[in-house]
Amino acid sequence: MTTALAPELTAADRCDRCGAQAYIRARLVSGGELLFCAHHGREHLPALKDKALDIRDETDRLSDIPGSAPVEER
Repeated sequence: MTTALAPELTAADRCDRCGAQAYIRARLVSGGELLFCAHHGREHLPALKDKALDIRDETDRLSDIPGSAPVEER
């Protein structure tokens, strides 16, 4: 039996710019980290590429359909 790992970012992680749920974490060379919602991540990440050790982008979770969502029949 395999167990799916929970995403690293949770609903408690908030965007540093606007306070919305964060879906992107950038760990900086300087030792800090920045959290962004999808909107602010698209805006700021190009400038951070050279300053970040690691960028975790979980924005694909925004288009996932939850297991409890009703299935439409056609």
